[in-house]
Amino acid sequence: GLCRGAAGLALLTVTAAACGTSEPEVDPLRAPMDQATADAEQARAAAAAAAPPLAKALTQIATERAEHARALGVEIARAAGQPAPTSTATSPTATTTAPAGPAPTVKDVVAALRRAADSAGGLAATQAGYRAGLLGSIAASCSASATVSLNAPAVAR
Repeated sequence: GLCRGAAGLALLTVTAAACGTSEPEVDPLRAPMDQATADAEQARAAAAAAAPPLAKALTQIATERAEHARALGVEIARAAGQPAPTSTATSPTATTTAPAGPAPTVKDVVAALRRAADSAGGLAATQAGYRAGLLGSIAASCSASATVSLNAPAVAR
């Protein structure tokens, strides 16, 4: 009985240790950070194919979404006790080689911004303090970009 009890205790200890080390690695801000990076690349690609007035708005949105990704990355690093990441997360070569098909449309960017606003807003409700404010700000920014910046009659077509 003593050997089985010791083996069970050892298994419990290993399981608890494995659970303890894997949980902190998955920061809830990682998904919105990845989404912001993807949205920035999508908006840049759409801007390259858009007419000048829309290209300017899309370029601004790409800049804002890249800043969202940077701010989220800084907070993820801070929470993990690591140094803040450098701004090499979005490299120009990755942006240039990534799109293999047709360029994303303004409608694609609007849909992505709405998804980002919904997910950031939902996640903000589960967070506290600075994180809740950061996510709420990102949700508001995405919502404003989708509704105001890209809400022209030509976009609806």
